[in-house]
Amino acid sequence: MPVRQVVVDCLGLACPVPVVRLAKAIGEAEVGQVVELLADDPGAKVDVPVWCRLKGQELLGREDRPEGGWSFRVRRAR
Repeated sequence: MPVRQVVVDCLGLACPVPVVRLAKAIGEAEVGQVVELLADDPGAKVDVPVWCRLKGQELLGREDRPEGGWSFRVRRAR
């Protein structure tokens, strides 16, 4: 059974909301599952990597979105 794609859309929301919603999604995900976070608050560029490091989760990458903001891909590590 394929693992469902999880996308957390936080476009237009100020920090800390994107990190709070990412934490909730990671908590509900299975170990190894990837969560994609969409955010355009500049604080997310700092907050998401720091949260991943503090919580032991794997930040797979951040990509610029042509529409604005970023796509962060985070794998649940534990």
